Amino acid sequence: MSANQTVYLVSGANRGIGLGLVTALASRPNTIVFAGARDPAAQSLKDLSAKHPNVHGVKLTMGDKAGNEAAVAEIKRIAGQLDVIIANAGISNYYGPLAETPISEFRDHWEINTLGNVILFQAAHALLLASPSKAPRFALISSGGASMGAYFHMSTVAYGSSKAAANFLVKVMDQEHPALISLAIHPGWVQTDMGNQGALANGLAEAPETLEDSVNGILARVDQATSKELSGKFWNFRVSHGGKPWNIATEEILW
Repeated sequence: MSANQTVYLVSGANRGIGLGLVTALASRPNTIVFAGARDPAAQSLKDLSAKHPNVHGVKLTMGDKAGNEAAVAEIKRIAGQLDVIIANAGISNYYGPLAETPISEFRDHWEINTLGNVILFQAAHALLLASPSKAPRFALISSGGASMGAYFHMSTVAYGSSKAAANFLVKVMDQEHPALISLAIHPGWVQTDMGNQGALANGLAEAPETLEDSVNGILARVDQATSKELSGKFWNFRVSHGGKPWNIATEEILW
């Protein structure tokens, strides 16, 4: 492979935002996309790979150190390089007040949403930093619900705190690896199974943002992140002026 070829790894790729990202990237020229999922043989990925030979399903379970290392070894074997990680996998399984949220929910959310990304980065960083592009990127799909400076209450304390902790990892990556462009991206409140579940828990019929708009906005941020000046920051998938409490009307989001 070479700097003219861009190799992506997208985690949580068998549904929702992850599948949307892989589908959009698959149509790009000179691109190889590794779709990381607990079940890389999921029908959604099999169908996509049949249509786009540049898509490769790879088994990737968040929090599984040996499995993450094996996935990265498979990427190196097939493509020889890794240029962009879009760390999308995550869970949001509980809605309720802090006083009633079971400790087990905190552990589950932090294990996947925070420690899962630590393990992914530790497994992949050597190959990622060796990217022939000289501008490797690690993009964390975060959440506006993790922002303390633009706080909006959604009764998701386990999820929000785990994503806020994951955001901190982005700052650490930026400081420790000058060659790496690291960024957190708020994807919007999206019409996926997870997003709609949260919408129902907060009195809405469905989440307000379409999957297509979210994917387009996320990839625009990832594509633009070729300068170190954009690294170590929390970006909005798009500026929202809808006047709703969950809208964030700035490109850069307060941590």
